[in-house]
Amino acid sequence: MQKSKSSLAALTLGAIGVVYGDIGTSVLYAMKEVFGSGHVAFTPANVYGILSIFFWTLTVIVSLKYVVLVLRADNNGEGGLVAMLALASQAVKDKPKLRQVLLAVGIFGTSLFYGDGVITPAISVLSAVEGLEVVSPKFKEWVIPLTLIILLGLFGVQKRGTSGIGRFFGPLTLVWFMTISALGVAHILRHPEILMALNPLYALRFMWHNPGTTFIILGAVVLCVTGAEALYADLGHFGKKPIRLAWFSVVMPALTLNYFGQGALLLANPEAVKNPFYLMAPDWATLPLVVMATAAAVIASQALITGAFSVTKQVVQLGYLPRLNLQHTSVRDTGQIYMPAVNWGLFVAIVLAVLMFRSSSNLAAAYGIAVTLDMLITTILTFFVIRYGWGYPLPLCIAATVSFFVVDLTFFTSNLLKLIQGGWFPLMIGGCVFTLMMTWKQGRQLLNEKLRDDAIDLKSFLESVFAHPPTRVAGTAVFLTAEPGTVPNAMLHNLKHNKVLHDHNLFVTVRPHEVPWIGMDKRLQIEALGHDCWQVVVHYGFKNDPDLPRALDQIRGRGCELEPMTTSYFLSRDNVVPTIGGGMATWREKLFAQMHHNASAAADFLNLPNNSVVELGSKIEI
Repeated sequence: MQKSKSSLAALTLGAIGVVYGDIGTSVLYAMKEVFGSGHVAFTPANVYGILSIFFWTLTVIVSLKYVVLVLRADNNGEGGLVAMLALASQAVKDKPKLRQVLLAVGIFGTSLFYGDGVITPAISVLSAVEGLEVVSPKFKEWVIPLTLIILLGLFGVQKRGTSGIGRFFGPLTLVWFMTISALGVAHILRHPEILMALNPLYALRFMWHNPGTTFIILGAVVLCVTGAEALYADLGHFGKKPIRLAWFSVVMPALTLNYFGQGALLLANPEAVKNPFYLMAPDWATLPLVVMATAAAVIASQALITGAFSVTKQVVQLGYLPRLNLQHTSVRDTGQIYMPAVNWGLFVAIVLAVLMFRSSSNLAAAYGIAVTLDMLITTILTFFVIRYGWGYPLPLCIAATVSFFVVDLTFFTSNLLKLIQGGWFPLMIGGCVFTLMMTWKQGRQLLNEKLRDDAIDLKSFLESVFAHPPTRVAGTAVFLTAEPGTVPNAMLHNLKHNKVLHDHNLFVTVRPHEVPWIGMDKRLQIEALGHDCWQVVVHYGFKNDPDLPRALDQIRGRGCELEPMTTSYFLSRDNVVPTIGGGMATWREKLFAQMHHNASAAADFLNLPNNSVVELGSKIEI
């Protein structure tokens, strides 16, 4: 019992650092943007109304939607939009057209994650460093250079892994939440009447009297729920109970106290609207607060970068992106990975965002469209999961999701007003990623169709080969093939050029699935083909780490003993040639051919020993 309590405490502390680092830094800029927008007249009644809207936005979107409802939709313990997409597509697998639509919608939502992943670190770090302007106006010219230096340092250390410093994330973020709580309490004690804004009537009254203004400022109010998606995305790392406990015991109380403290400060000193968070602190504490806020912003950004690596790996295994160079940064934790292309691609985009927008207020104009659209997509997918996956009655499913759908849609349409000011930027990034994903998926389908059309049936081919068998050589040959039951090109080339066949031959197809994990007991499907040949299908979930030699170890004792020193892996390296009038637009076929060419080697992806791999090339027109 004691051990389970300490484990829960450790997981809750970890969740505070990783899951809530992002939403914890929203206090730096959310209130400032609402009142700094110029749309809200500065009156005590409006301060009460805005605070009430903030509190009930956190309650409805985070507490009720994500913590209570969405966290229930786990996919074998895993969360996130990819896991939700897999659940929804499985739930409607008997409705192929609907399934295709949901897959496209879900993949588009996943693409938007990258747009959000560019804006969030930029606005978090920039708003933290902007506290230097409160210390002294002379520091203004140093804000952007210092922000870029911090971001370069953050992305530069990714290849070394974060397991060493990761254990400090929870305690440091807990100190951050305690600090912002203390700042809020200090001002609330001077104006305790501010707590009346907890009453939803203040929010309803503001919205009733100012419907147009309310619609406009929702684009800034949404800043208070930055990182809400992380709640669900990190479900697999921490579990439901620690995430819920961290939210209700630490995070939401701290955010509420700080926002209400900012409101109390604004009632006492309307001039503080230029940066209410930093102006809450006494002069002597401003500089230490800037340092602490920067550390919190870096931790929040780190969690997002790690999430980008994890999501990309899952998308690759679902077949929507080519294989990318992936490095494990920890021998103990397989989840600690580093992807150079993703890391430096994100960095370049974030630097562009900082240099283009140049302030957290300008970046706030870019934030919101991508994240609210993601929230809307999550709500839509949730409906299909609880209706078709869990089989709940239709009225209950509608009741559970329609209110959240209306809230998400309202926030999204409000954020569309920011499209020209900067909202186009994350949408452009998401659109580019979506184009890449769909091009790769459709290109792979065209390539597989071409391979199937040209394929030779494996069983009949082996019968003809063994009618007049070639010379057999010692050892085991593993031939990788995209479709089971077909002759791999690598085998045809090997017979043509080397005119030999190994003593043992495995024809292996690797199959990704729309579930997070597939255990070792369900890893292999084996079919004996005779003449010491076997057809093997290897199954992986989108969270599994592909390791073909380890998977094939299970064949031992079934007539084929794989010895590492005498096993060779034969791979086909297909050179894709685009053709006019093919299955996709010419520019997309050229894009696919380039992506296919630049994909990391299958040998690395499947963890094959480098000194045992033989690659044989062939040209394929699509």
